[in-house]
Amino acid sequence: QVRLVESGGGLVQAGGSLTLSCVVSGRTFSRNPVAWFRQAPGKEREYVTGMSWSGKVTHYADPVLGRFTISRDTDTHTIFLQMNNVKPEDTAVYYCAAGLATMGVSASAQNYVYWGQGTQVAVSS
Repeated sequence: QVRLVESGGGLVQAGGSLTLSCVVSGRTFSRNPVAWFRQAPGKEREYVTGMSWSGKVTHYADPVLGRFTISRDTDTHTIFLQMNNVKPEDTAVYYCAAGLATMGVSASAQNYVYWGQGTQVAVSS
């Protein structure tokens, strides 16, 4: 059974930095795309960033471009989200997700079949 477990969320001041982690267990990913989504209170879940497991393809949503970085450690099966220069509008529950190996990186949540439980990020102004 595939499990994705996020950690690293918390309270941070605007302009600060935070790193989220997502450990994948239950199987070895070789070509599966991975992504981070977020959901703010009262809003729809939105795509943040995605990456091929090889790391050769990365994609960012416009609101986080230049501030957030997705990466992964294939040895520890961990996906990271480095968040720099955070803003109050970044406040949300952040979810990591993984898709099937036959799928490419996508901004659509429907393309991802494995999801973590989420970790809360709160940015104070």
